[in-house]
Amino acid sequence: MADTHFKIVFEGQLRPGVALETAKLNLAQLFKSEISAVEKLFSGNPMALKRGLSQSDAQHYLKALNDAGVEARIEPDPAISLSLEEVDTAHASPRPAQPVPQASPYAPPRAPVGIATQEFADLKVMSVHGRIGRVRYLAWTLVLMLIMLVAAGCCALLATISLTLGGLMGAVVAAAFICVSVQIGVQRCHDLGWSGWLLLLNLVPFVGSVFPILLVVMPGNTGPNQYGPPPPANSQTIKVLAWLWLVVLVAFIAAGVAGGLAAVQQELDSGATQYEQNLPDDDDDSDGDVKDSVQSTSFFKSDENSNKK
Repeated sequence: MADTHFKIVFEGQLRPGVALETAKLNLAQLFKSEISAVEKLFSGNPMALKRGLSQSDAQHYLKALNDAGVEARIEPDPAISLSLEEVDTAHASPRPAQPVPQASPYAPPRAPVGIATQEFADLKVMSVHGRIGRVRYLAWTLVLMLIMLVAAGCCALLATISLTLGGLMGAVVAAAFICVSVQIGVQRCHDLGWSGWLLLLNLVPFVGSVFPILLVVMPGNTGPNQYGPPPPANSQTIKVLAWLWLVVLVAFIAAGVAGGLAAVQQELDSGATQYEQNLPDDDDDSDGDVKDSVQSTSFFKSDENSNKK
């Protein structure tokens, strides 16, 4: 009875909804190969990715390829199928040794399918490559803001000693803050599948006030995209730092409300003081009444004296 083997045949077909670049990236990670080598698999010609497989192993390899976003099929591999008759024939009349074929540059990668590959991207703060999620974006920006505040305080102290040195130090700190902010923003855009150049939308009026909210609210791609594998899971420290943003926002809102109430109270006090200053003085009115009464009394006395004469 023949022991049938199978092979995995691939013709460059993609699964529905999977982009070509995403499929190439997934296969490169699956085969642990370069993307340039994987691109040869998408020529449209049928290629045997794996041969001499049992049916269960063939199903396992096929599932790994489907998860990578490509369509493949299982076919019998008669060249490797064996039977007892063939083995006996091979012993009876051995064939001449065949030269070992050299590896073709167009052959697919020979790495076994189904082995563990890199599931998550490496985190790089000082880089425009890679991806970060919403929670890590909030945590990193909070830490960056705190460092910026400390650095700004140091620049202010230095300015009290030397205004020139304080100004130069402030310019360096501002440039570093902008540079790191852009790098973090680009990685967040990559997690959404967007180009990092979209950060220039922050310079557009009205859109610049909405775009940062989208970076915080919108979830990233769950699987790999054209910018690499997804970021690793968030640690407990990252989650705590992200939640601290809520405390910072509440503090800012409370400070704004308190400042507004203080300004309103000051305006009311100023208006009341000005109103009191514009009122006539009661002492002046009483003195005027006394003077008028004295003058009238003197007038009547003068009239009486004239009448007596």
